[in-house]
Amino acid sequence: MPMNSDGFALRVKRLKADLVDQSRRVQAMVEAAFDAAFAMDAAESARVIHMDVPIDRVDVEIEKATVVLLTEACASGAQLPPENVRMVLTIVKVNNELERIADVGVSVAEEVVALQRANAVLPETFRVMCNSVIGILRDSGTALDTLDGKLAKVVLASEDAIEAFKKSILRDAQTQVAQGKMTVDQAFSLQELATYCEIVAGHCTNIAEQVLYIATGEIVRHTQGHWERFDLPVA
Repeated sequence: MPMNSDGFALRVKRLKADLVDQSRRVQAMVEAAFDAAFAMDAAESARVIHMDVPIDRVDVEIEKATVVLLTEACASGAQLPPENVRMVLTIVKVNNELERIADVGVSVAEEVVALQRANAVLPETFRVMCNSVIGILRDSGTALDTLDGKLAKVVLASEDAIEAFKKSILRDAQTQVAQGKMTVDQAFSLQELATYCEIVAGHCTNIAEQVLYIATGEIVRHTQGHWERFDLPVA
């Protein structure tokens, strides 16, 4: 039976729901990874790493489903509204971003051994930074779920705050190393974790860009220290 636009839209809606579920799964994993790092809990770290298994499985399932959907649509000669095609492309891109965020969660969990070895004490400012990253990750998932362009813009604006957090934390660590209050190994572990936070925020802003495009038609890119809108040429 040839695929019509209504049938295509229904399957896209189901894929989007699966993707939103995946975003919540990834958020829970990253939260658990940060908690394991602060507790320096090796057992919890191992549990977090295992949480990546279903995330990887769903990542592959969503990718395969989008390929099948587009293949069947092309084979049936379906006339698809541009917004449906854009949503499929967004699903593919966001799915990839979420998988990469989960990989960062694994990296954070794996850092627990180094933290234990260095006998590190993570500063409260880093806890604030981690909470901010979790908030950005949560908001990017909510923006995706509701296609909320305003919330997507909040996520975009939040990336600068994470960069500022990282600079402040590393400056303080440098001072403490110079004063003999922190070892080089402790400072290095802190730098690694702060960088992971920055990477997660970067992936979240990529998700927000896609949501903003779907919700408003705006194409934005981060250039020269600020967000710029780009318009596609009219065919």
